[in-house]
Amino acid sequence: MKINVKPSSNPVSPADREKMVAEPGFGKYFTDHMVTAEWNQSSGWSDVNVHAYGPISLDPAAMVFHYGQEIFEGMKAYSQPDGSIALFRPAANGLRFAKSAARITLPELPVDDFVNAVEALVKIDAGWVPRKIGESLYIRPFMIATEVGLGVRPSNKALFAVIATPAAAYFNSAKAVTVWISTEYVRAALGGTGEAKCGGNYAASLLAQQQAAQQGCDQVVWLDAKERRWVEEMGGMNLYFVKGRGKDATIFTPKLTGTLLPGITRDSILTVAQDLGYKVEEGMISTDEWRDGVASGEISEIFACGTAAVIAPVGTAKSAHGTWVTGDGNPGPITMEIRNHLLGVQHGTIADKHGWMKKVSL
Repeated sequence: MKINVKPSSNPVSPADREKMVAEPGFGKYFTDHMVTAEWNQSSGWSDVNVHAYGPISLDPAAMVFHYGQEIFEGMKAYSQPDGSIALFRPAANGLRFAKSAARITLPELPVDDFVNAVEALVKIDAGWVPRKIGESLYIRPFMIATEVGLGVRPSNKALFAVIATPAAAYFNSAKAVTVWISTEYVRAALGGTGEAKCGGNYAASLLAQQQAAQQGCDQVVWLDAKERRWVEEMGGMNLYFVKGRGKDATIFTPKLTGTLLPGITRDSILTVAQDLGYKVEEGMISTDEWRDGVASGEISEIFACGTAAVIAPVGTAKSAHGTWVTGDGNPGPITMEIRNHLLGVQHGTIADKHGWMKKVSL
């Protein structure tokens, strides 16, 4: 796919951009440019176009509005000590994007084309990348069905796009979040779309998230759809449980069963934990085992992970069956060690021995 670049004729002024990047929030400001490419069944993909950020015009009968054929990714670009910019594991995002597309019957964009499109946007909007440790340029590639018609079938037209926003930390890492364990609603069931990163999974989560907020909680924890006892995810993030203390601790996470999103941060933490000398384990953990493990001290720390937050410590869990607090309710030392190590790799202050960072040619 050829990349055509047409710079915006009305970019944000450098002074205003600097103010936005200094206090970015999350999804508050968007960069000057975006990427688009179109696909149709007869001719395949068109060229990638980098152009001014702006509205997308769609027919009211575009299939995305009626049947939810939509997928997206979340990924980041980080400043480096030498002033360069690097993407974190972009090929892994591209591969997951293709797998999500296959599940939702959208066209699979080749991974190289995905990465090149993302890199082209970061290159032209490099001035939007924050320089503080823990901050980044959050990148949102997405694809929607654009065929006009109301027949219930896969769309024969699609739009791929990429937008970006400077981002501060999604959660305050110095404060542990409180979670609500939902037994009334579920995120996904076997055979469903749990492994795909599609908007429908998130739309279905909002009522439970609203319920969690009513209980004074920051996030909802999902259980399995069949027995409502096996822990799966926290909101849109994967969960980790630290069993034991010190270097003898085991870093445990629920295994991928077909209903959990295969998080790239989740996968990275399995590697980072081993690099730091910890044992890692994937398996099943029930809410009873969670509660009893916290009570006995076997579970010393809990954290969630994802692209937006990197790592978010979990302190208190609430459910219809009670409330329990992990440790003293504050972020634990192993959680913060893993978080700081991963951020160090992403920002280039710790050696990238796994080849995760891809420098953007500016």
